[in-house]
Amino acid sequence: MPYGASAYPCQKRRRRQQLTAQSPPGLPAELSDWPRYTLGEAQLGDLELLTSGVFEPLRGFMDAADVATVDARGTLADGTPWPIPVTLDVPADVIPPDADHLVLQDQEGSPLAVLAITERLTRPAPDDPAAGPSAAGPSEAGPSEAGPSAAGPEVVRVAGPVTALREPEHGPFRQLRRRPAEVRAELSAAAGPAGTTGGNVLAYATRRPLNKRHIGQLRHFASQLNARLLVLPLITGPADIVTRPEALVRAVLAARQHLPPGTLVIPVPLAPRDAEPDQKAADLRAAAAVAAAYGATHLLADSASVPPSVTSSPGGKKNGPLELPGVPIGVISAGEWAYDPRSEVWRPLALIEPGAEQGELTDSELGALLDSGAEIPAWFAPPSVARELRRARPPRAERGLAVFFTGLSGSGKSTIARGLAEALIERGDRTVSLLDGDQVRHLLSAGLTFSRADRDLNIARIGYVAAEVARHGGIAICAPIAPYAQARATARELVTEVGDFLLIYISTPVDVCAARDRKGLYAKARAGLIQGFTGVSDPYEEPRDADLVLDTSAMTRQQAVDAVLKLLITGGWLADAPGDAAEPNGAAGARTSGSMLRLGPAVRRL
Repeated sequence: MPYGASAYPCQKRRRRQQLTAQSPPGLPAELSDWPRYTLGEAQLGDLELLTSGVFEPLRGFMDAADVATVDARGTLADGTPWPIPVTLDVPADVIPPDADHLVLQDQEGSPLAVLAITERLTRPAPDDPAAGPSAAGPSEAGPSEAGPSAAGPEVVRVAGPVTALREPEHGPFRQLRRRPAEVRAELSAAAGPAGTTGGNVLAYATRRPLNKRHIGQLRHFASQLNARLLVLPLITGPADIVTRPEALVRAVLAARQHLPPGTLVIPVPLAPRDAEPDQKAADLRAAAAVAAAYGATHLLADSASVPPSVTSSPGGKKNGPLELPGVPIGVISAGEWAYDPRSEVWRPLALIEPGAEQGELTDSELGALLDSGAEIPAWFAPPSVARELRRARPPRAERGLAVFFTGLSGSGKSTIARGLAEALIERGDRTVSLLDGDQVRHLLSAGLTFSRADRDLNIARIGYVAAEVARHGGIAICAPIAPYAQARATARELVTEVGDFLLIYISTPVDVCAARDRKGLYAKARAGLIQGFTGVSDPYEEPRDADLVLDTSAMTRQQAVDAVLKLLITGGWLADAPGDAAEPNGAAGARTSGSMLRLGPAVRRL
């Protein structure tokens, strides 16, 4: 999400909103005359970093001259060291040609700041090959209300100083998100005559929960530097393993009891930087800039986060101090560590007898343990952290899930969806909600047309409701046509923030679908009486990411339902039903040939 991790995902949709007749009390009277733009999640993070002083010396979004010198030598145009571009891209139709100010608002429409426009540059759309790589934060300029075009909307990069209108109020753990000046003052006071740190502060920025390796490294390097620890959970963008930013903060707080006394935890809304082909280097420079703003003298970096382009001297190795242009503090690579089973501690690999070391669990191995509900090894994570991991990522049998059917009208997706819902209700071990395409059209999406924009909005609404069902541990069964890959991807993105998502493609041939049509819609569409009919006069983009493909022209309704149940059981979302082993009616007894179904490339995990 770009990752869009709002607590209410449907608000991620970009939109222009009209101002009320009067500006809110205490705000500039001119506000009602200026255009507005609703920021995406990453842009909201950058705005907060600008207005809170984290991005000092910046006072706003950078212009082309500053971006060019930062890219070339790690300084602003005036020579001030600065490591990363901080820019703002918006749809061109948001800003009239004569506008000199832009109101930046949150996703609830509340004005947060005003940008005084000093420069605007037209850029290719993000999906246009001419756009090329960008060193800025992730672009979130989405379609305007007029709807998407084939090449995407034209984008304008605007620059200028930003004036804050109000303090940010929303977001989890807001009380921990302190201003840098306040944190620097606290650290400076602790480093006075009565302090014990000698003035050094070691920072560590992370998008993943801390395990025992991280804890061992932080304790080791803090001791070497005689430094106080500052841990910065990065809460804008995806969190590794636990997905949600609030779960990341909880896991880091659970690890704090195993770190030296006085360790500070400050959540920071820093988004991953969009800087192909060297995003790792850009992310490392950004983390160092943030750490420096909070008073850190050093930043510890995982060796895996250090790209080949960044080395330490001498010898070009990634251990020890690193060279990063524009970074005001020392950056230290932690080097390679492993678990020593003989001493039962994590330590540098060089200190462990060759062949005796035990490697860290990979993300997929840890994910498999969490998915199955198995115990997390004590050598990998403290019990307090393990509890937070299980809270954030419960076993699949307890986790919310969306089963999303897609296919042509008449393909059999609604029939299979109803059969699946009935089978799950009979089992009684999961809460089930059925979102059939026709029902949704009459209720949730009443009034929408069959234009491309309205079709996409219909799928986004289904995805939003499915995500809310999954958020509370239920199973949402969805059965729209969903002809467009991007709309299906949006639904997947909404659900996977809080649960799991399975895409099931009903690949029944169009001629079979037409032969089943009792309403005569295919005949009318082929006669030109109905326009924009999927499969006839409107395209259907076949999924390439389906987890299961079923052709109902070659299988019965029960075989199709059993195939889906088998996927849910083998994937761990359902427990084996007592009667399955006996056959013939259980999912284990389903007899379907390879011509009838095929498994997709992979099952998506939370």
